[in-house]
Amino acid sequence: MAAARTGRKQPSIRTLWAIAKSPELMLTDEDLHAVVYRETGKESMKKLSQGEINTVARVLQNMKDGTKRDICSKRTDEGGDPRTVSQRRKIYAICEELGWNDDPRRIQGFIKRVAHVDRIEWLDNAKCEKVIEGLKAILARQKQKEARNE
Repeated sequence: MAAARTGRKQPSIRTLWAIAKSPELMLTDEDLHAVVYRETGKESMKKLSQGEINTVARVLQNMKDGTKRDICSKRTDEGGDPRTVSQRRKIYAICEELGWNDDPRRIQGFIKRVAHVDRIEWLDNAKCEKVIEGLKAILARQKQKEARNE
């Protein structure tokens, strides 16, 4: 019913195969059947009802979107102002010393709070300098704290 109202076609078994074999997922036949069995308890895709096909299609699409998100969330030095490339590299180097490179949300949050921009690529020279000085101050405090604890 929902598909009829939105004008979309209902997913089919062919749709499940298409999503599973997409470049983002590249699932084997066994992997696809395992997902179908996990979600529906049925071993044959021919025995799936339309509702179950819809559920499996949604799960596969979420898996596919999750891999895209993982790929896109990795830090890159591409894009942004070419004049700030060396400054952004310095920011990344200080983040490495702080141990922040395991979670890109940490530096993104810091940049948003200090420079009032959402992405490191959008920083101009002055804002890069402000972020670098802030990170240096955090690093200095961290080193002082470690020195006191030794």
